[in-house]
Amino acid sequence: MNLENIKTLGELKESGYQTKSIKDELRENLISKMMSKETIFKGVHGYENTVIPELERAILSKHNINLLGLRGQAKTRLARLMVDLLDEYIPVVEGSEINDDPLNPISRFAIETIKEKGDETPIFWLHRSERFAEKLATPDVTVADIIGDVDPIKAANLKLSYADDRVIHYGMIPRANRCIFVINELPDLQARIQVALFNILQEGDIQIRGFKLRLPLDMQFVFTANPEDYTNRGSIVTPLKDRIGSQILTHYPINIETAKIITQQEANKVSSQKDFIAVPELAKDLLEQIVFEARESEYIDAKSGVSARLSISAFENLLSTAERRALISGDEQTMIRLSDFDGIIPAITGKVELVYEGEQEGAHVVAETLIKNAIKTLFPDYFPEIKKLEKQDAETPYDNIISWFFNAEEDFELLDEYTEQQYKNELDKIKPLDDFIKKQQPNMNDADTYFMKEFVLWALVEFKKLSKHRFTEGTQFKDPYGSFISGL
Repeated sequence: MNLENIKTLGELKESGYQTKSIKDELRENLISKMMSKETIFKGVHGYENTVIPELERAILSKHNINLLGLRGQAKTRLARLMVDLLDEYIPVVEGSEINDDPLNPISRFAIETIKEKGDETPIFWLHRSERFAEKLATPDVTVADIIGDVDPIKAANLKLSYADDRVIHYGMIPRANRCIFVINELPDLQARIQVALFNILQEGDIQIRGFKLRLPLDMQFVFTANPEDYTNRGSIVTPLKDRIGSQILTHYPINIETAKIITQQEANKVSSQKDFIAVPELAKDLLEQIVFEARESEYIDAKSGVSARLSISAFENLLSTAERRALISGDEQTMIRLSDFDGIIPAITGKVELVYEGEQEGAHVVAETLIKNAIKTLFPDYFPEIKKLEKQDAETPYDNIISWFFNAEEDFELLDEYTEQQYKNELDKIKPLDDFIKKQQPNMNDADTYFMKEFVLWALVEFKKLSKHRFTEGTQFKDPYGSFISGL
C-alpha cells in the first residue's frame, strides 16, 4: 500500500507502520547507505578520511553533535545533508503544531483529537525536506523564541485561564519535533538560554513559565561553533557541552587539488563566461595557493581563519576581470592573464581579518604580498629553482631571458587594454622566454603557454632578477640594473 494514500489513524495501524525515533531513522538509513556503498555526504570534499567517518560514528551512536571549526569549513552544509538520511515521509496528526506522531502523540491537542475521533483521526505525510529547522544564535534570542511562552491573546480568544496549558505558544524547538534542529554559532547564545536546552537534550522535556509540561520531544540536535567564539564573544556552558554526545573538529582543505574541486563546484560561473574565458590549470593552482598563503600569513589573524569562500569569490572576480577586459578590447575569446589577478584583491581584502602588523601594512599591500608569495611558492614546481646566492659567473637557465631585458632598446610593457592578439605578440617578442618554456615544459598545452610566460616574468621579479612597475594602463618589466647602467 502506498503510504501517501493512508489518510487516517485506522488505515495507518492496518498498514503495520512502525514508528521510530529520528535518531533510529538516521542510524538505519546510514547503515543501509553504507552497505550499498552510496556516497552519503555529496558535495563535501576533503573530509573523506577525517570529519565524515567521525560524523558517521556519531550518527551510529545516536548522539547530538557539535561541529567545531573556523568559518567556511562546510559545518552547516554537513548538517543540511543529514536530511538525506531521514525516511522520505513520516505520518503526522493533522493540525498538530509540533508534528505529533499519530501512534505516539505527545501534545494535548493530538491526544484529545485521537481520544475524540479514534481511528478516524486524520493524518498527513511530512516529507523529509520539511524536517530541517535552523536558528542562528544571536545575543537577542530569548527562551520564548526557542522554547515557547504563554500567549495572552490566545488565552483571551479561547477564554482560557493562564492555568490552562492551551494558552502556550510553542517556540522553534517544539515546532521542530521529529526534525533535525541546527543551532549555528552556539557560543553566541546567552548562557541562560543555553541552560534552557539542558532538559531538552537530556530528558527530552520542556518547561514554559509555571507549566510542568512533559513533552518528550524527539529531535536530532546539531550545533555549530567557532573555536574563536569561546574566547571572543562567549562560550558553551560546561553542563551543555557535557550533554552533547560528539564534538567533531572540521578543517580546511589540506591540498590544492581538494581546494580546486571545492572552488569549481561552488563558484557561480555565469554560463556565458564559461564559454569564452579559458582558465589555465596553473591559474587555478595559483588562486588556491593565495588562500593557503593567507592561512600562514603573519599579517592575518589565524584564529579568525580564512574561509573557503575567499577562493570562491576570488575565482568569480578573476573571471569577471577577464570578461571586462575582453568586452573593452572587443575579443570574442580570451584567456586568464596573470595581470588579471589584480582584480581579485577586493575579494581578498573583504575576507581576511588583519592583525596589528597587517593593519599597519594596509589591506591592499597584504593582498598583493599574498599573490607574490603564491607565485614564489609554486614556481619551483614548474621550473628550476632560482637561488638567492649564486657563485659569480655561474650560469643559470634564466640568463638569456635576463640578457634580453638588459639589451632591450625599449621598455617591455603589457597593457591591460591589449587584445588577445596584441598580448600574445608582445610576449612572443621575448624569444629566449619562448625557448625556455619549450625546453622546461615540453608538454605544455599551447593555450596555457602565454599564462606560463607571464608567470615566469612575475617570478623573476619576485626573485629580484627583473623589476616590475605597475602603472595605470598596465605593467612594465625591465632589467633592474640595465636602466641604471644606460643612464651612466
